[in-house]
Amino acid sequence: MMERLLILDGNSLMNRAFYAIPALNNSEGLNTNAIYGFINMLFKMREELKPNYIVTTFDKKAPTFRHKDYKDYKAGRKKMPPELSEQFPVVKELLEKLAINIFEIEGFEADDLIGTLASFSRNQGIEVYIVTGDKDALQLAEDNVKIVINKKGMTEKEIYDKDRMLMDYGVTPKQFIDVKGLMGDSSDNIPGVPGIGEKTALKLIKEYGSIENVLMNIDNLSGKKIKENLKEYREQAVFSKKLATIVTDVPIEIDLEDIKSKEKFDVEAVRKMFVKLEFKSLMNKIPVSSKEDGQESLEDIKVEYKLIDTIEKLKEAANSIKDILYILFENEDEQIYSKSSIKKIYLNTGDRNYIIDYAEIFNSDSEELIGVLKKIFEDENIEKVIHDSKIPYTILAKINVSLKGLIFDTKIAAYLIDPAQSEYGLNGLIRDNLNIDIKDEDELLRVKEIQYLKPIYEDLSEKIKLLNMEELFYNVEKPLIEVLSSMEARGFKIDKLKLNELGEKFSEKIQETKEEIYSLSGEEFNISSPKQLGKILFEKLDLPVIKKTKTGYSTNAEVLEKLRDKHPIIDNITYYRQLTKLYSTYVEGLKTVIDSDDRIHSSFNQTVTTTGRLSSTEPNLQNIPIKHEMGREIRKVFIPDDSECVILSGDYSQIELRVLAHIANDENLINAFKHHSDIHTKTASEVFNVPIDQVTPLMRSNAKAVNFGIVYGIGDFSLAQDLKIPKSKAKEYIDTYFERYPNVKKYLEDIVIKAKEDLYVTTILNRRRYIPEIKARNKMVASFGERLAMNTPIQGSAADIIKLAMVKVYNKLKEENLKSTIILQVHDELILNVYKDEIEVVKKLVKEEMENAIELKVPLEVDINIGETWYEAK
Repeated sequence: MMERLLILDGNSLMNRAFYAIPALNNSEGLNTNAIYGFINMLFKMREELKPNYIVTTFDKKAPTFRHKDYKDYKAGRKKMPPELSEQFPVVKELLEKLAINIFEIEGFEADDLIGTLASFSRNQGIEVYIVTGDKDALQLAEDNVKIVINKKGMTEKEIYDKDRMLMDYGVTPKQFIDVKGLMGDSSDNIPGVPGIGEKTALKLIKEYGSIENVLMNIDNLSGKKIKENLKEYREQAVFSKKLATIVTDVPIEIDLEDIKSKEKFDVEAVRKMFVKLEFKSLMNKIPVSSKEDGQESLEDIKVEYKLIDTIEKLKEAANSIKDILYILFENEDEQIYSKSSIKKIYLNTGDRNYIIDYAEIFNSDSEELIGVLKKIFEDENIEKVIHDSKIPYTILAKINVSLKGLIFDTKIAAYLIDPAQSEYGLNGLIRDNLNIDIKDEDELLRVKEIQYLKPIYEDLSEKIKLLNMEELFYNVEKPLIEVLSSMEARGFKIDKLKLNELGEKFSEKIQETKEEIYSLSGEEFNISSPKQLGKILFEKLDLPVIKKTKTGYSTNAEVLEKLRDKHPIIDNITYYRQLTKLYSTYVEGLKTVIDSDDRIHSSFNQTVTTTGRLSSTEPNLQNIPIKHEMGREIRKVFIPDDSECVILSGDYSQIELRVLAHIANDENLINAFKHHSDIHTKTASEVFNVPIDQVTPLMRSNAKAVNFGIVYGIGDFSLAQDLKIPKSKAKEYIDTYFERYPNVKKYLEDIVIKAKEDLYVTTILNRRRYIPEIKARNKMVASFGERLAMNTPIQGSAADIIKLAMVKVYNKLKEENLKSTIILQVHDELILNVYKDEIEVVKKLVKEEMENAIELKVPLEVDINIGETWYEAK
């Protein structure tokens, strides 16, 4: 077989990838779509063609000989966007790390280098493949020189040789230069002959073979205008052919040994660049190791383990465990808490792996098993590193085993380092951080994962330190794991009788609302069908059409809001939708997740939101509605453990505005909170320029919208929509607000500038959120990034504070040996199940710990309420 050279047209492929692939950014805000497309194409072509030699060519910025011959060459071409130009140095660095030679030389274009490399290699008996998005290269096609043209972005390609050129165009590759000379090229500003396009140029060259022959036979041509133009622009045609001709004898040195495709390159350097660029899907395209001969690397670790399936083996293993344990749990994947159980426990002592077949031993000797597990997990002298430790905390609690000595949770650390990921599985961390790919179907998957938990821990703990997140990790997030586990295990008691009654009440209300809609429309129809509803609203009732979709009329919430004052049926439809959603989600939905102990054991997630707020699932108790009266009714089914207990709510008052006052260091805002003013009334007084005692409820409501809108970076357009006022009036409100609170305005401006420099923002406790959107080409995306920059430090700091408060309250309750416990957290509110004989103690404790969770320039205030249900407490 012939040896093969692969030539990549760097500029062309980068340009094509940039426009074909949607905008991509890494966490530092670097645009990466062109790099990704180019490298992906490189790997794809290398895999398909298996070349013996690889080179990439690039254009230099300096003028070429064509510019010197023709000053207007490429004139008028749009300047390369900075989002693309910034990617060229990075892709060149990557190519260097991949040991792929780059050819670029002043005075010549990349095409000339490609032509020279192709000509040289063909003469050496080497088959050449040129990968480009530019049809100019077709003139280089030969029997042993193939042109691979990218089509439809980066996904499809066409391969041309001499025969394919004749078949598709009817001319030889060399004659394609003549075609270009006649028709010109607007992208390169090659003039050609006016009035002659590709179709005419191809016809003339097919018939006469060259521009020179065409010019010798002008009188034989048909078409008066073409003949006139050819006579007038004959010199321009010949000159255009010269400009379009790719040079094949550029004075460069070509050493075949130097451009050989290299199996060995700096794998570790490439891996680090891929991690930085966040090219996870490309990780498996590079070898797993760059170790020198004789040097052991991580993937050389032998997969050895001891299976523990009897109590005797477990006792023996427990006696050998001394200082540190790396732990993974495998569980029955059950949504219902009472059904969740341990299948296997994987342990690594640093030099040995164990698999504890928990299910096997538990069935045969549960009491002794629990005793040995206590010896392992409750020994604080045995330091423990766990991936996702909330699961063992929760499940071990079911068998009365505590988890003590936890020093690190790799899942939580990975989340803090990069909170924008969709998941933080250990397999993914091993792939991304260690460049070791373990297939999910590998029967030894967990054993392999556990033996890499130590280097993952070392890597992540160092990153936590470098990012100055030690306080956030060790004082907030790590201790919070135990708190959340306790909440999940405890659960929230449900009044099932009340829930059934509520279901009947909802059903009646839904039916009543449905009848009213039928009465107003004059017929029965499926209200939940957008198609049927659209016909009723826009054809039968003849309401103005707001928006159309591919399938008919739009009847979404935005459309209904615009139709509210047009017909009374609209309010009924909106109400019907609210009721049916509440019924299915929270009445029928809650019934499916009530456990055998009549409680709901929701799962609380630390690693989901980019702001640091907690989320809850199975079910989501943080979305129990409060704005709607029927929604609020749902909270009546959440009750204390028994008649000896009550529900206590500890709710931070306006915590985000207080955080804003602290971060912005605005004297007027700080003084308002220090004097315990009603901040919304005070803002209304300031914005509307009236004394405080003359502030109306509407003024206060509008001021509240301004206060919270400012926190979220609201503009005059959005505020005008929210308050249903003219845009000019909304602008006036915002301007007046900033006049009264100038440091708030300064903070919002400064944080956007800083975010554009750093491409991330931080909270008071140094939680970091990356905002690559802020440098996006798309103005809407960039504006969204600016709003994130304004809001994240405020919302994220509020999330940090409530988490810190949870840890402090939880620890204080334990310290005081109180029976009362935290059972739920919803945004700025803590819900506790409190024993009646502890009410006064717990009220005082919760208020003190929450209000003193952190020291700000303004006081934190907490409202404490108690009731027989969550509804009453709230």
